Amino acid sequence: MSKPKVAIFDFACCEGCQLQIVNMEEDLLELISVVDPVEWREAMSDHRDGYDIAIVEGSITRHEDEERLQEIRSHAGMLIALGSCATTGGVNKLKNKFDLNDVKRCVYCDSAHLPHLNTALTKALDEVVKVDYKVHGCPINNKEFAYILRCILMGKKPFIPNYPVCVECKMKGNPCRYEYGEICLGPIIRAGCDAKCPSGGFWCYGCRGYVDNPNVNAAKEIMAQYHKTIDNLRGRMFLFGSKQEQTL
Repeated sequence: MSKPKVAIFDFACCEGCQLQIVNMEEDLLELISVVDPVEWREAMSDHRDGYDIAIVEGSITRHEDEERLQEIRSHAGMLIALGSCATTGGVNKLKNKFDLNDVKRCVYCDSAHLPHLNTALTKALDEVVKVDYKVHGCPINNKEFAYILRCILMGKKPFIPNYPVCVECKMKGNPCRYEYGEICLGPIIRAGCDAKCPSGGFWCYGCRGYVDNPNVNAAKEIMAQYHKTIDNLRGRMFLFGSKQEQTL
């Protein structure tokens, strides 16, 4: 039985999520034993046409990128969004808060008028094409990536948590970051990271995106309990959660 062909592509991103795959080292060799990589610019020079699974990192920030993503999707039996930029738009979506011409002038100065520097509103992959699976995080957890890919290869549906990071914090016995006067997004952010940031003494900044139907009322109660305001919470959501701020 032939191994499924896998191609990895990137759009607007730092490519840190692909680096996490490279950092799998020996575990990567095990994965390669069950898939056939045919394209991966960051890690291999060879290129072969045709693939069954497309793994895509990065957000879509130009009209021509939308066309390229649609072309990739048309050739892929399955598409996996890799990391926050691909799953939610990531930090790149901060650009949508500003006038795009101002953004171009700020970044490119006198070169802003050049046609190859055109820009558009940033989009997550699923705002352009159908996405089959998402690997959340900034950067991704490479063990979670390996788990999801193995499940897919075995024909099983991977379990992606749809409960908040607070659950993992409680399981680990972490003190709540609100007790330190911080504003943490744990009550509304999707778990699966093992609460790494709160466990390391830092508030959750929301890189895994929001749980489905976040408990907005509970979030408001927490803010009131710790004498914070909803605007305080929105300020934290700004980094990774542009499209969710208006729900509070």
